[in-house]
Amino acid sequence: MVVDESITNSLNRIADNQEEMIDVLKRIADHYDGVVPVMTRNAKRVEKAHEEVEDNPYSLQNIFKPSRQEN
Repeated sequence: MVVDESITNSLNRIADNQEEMIDVLKRIADHYDGVVPVMTRNAKRVEKAHEEVEDNPYSLQNIFKPSRQEN
């Protein structure tokens, strides 16, 4: 089977482009794998800090809350 040279060139360009896209996707995945764990860890720290503030009766957040007095 004889394939036209322009078709061969087009297929080669498509293959080259796919290889480039795979490299780009690998870089994106590496960046994601490096950033997401840090973001998750920081989110957990912030949540823990908020819980500690809510539990501390002397935090500024709780000092200005109306006291709960039972009648």
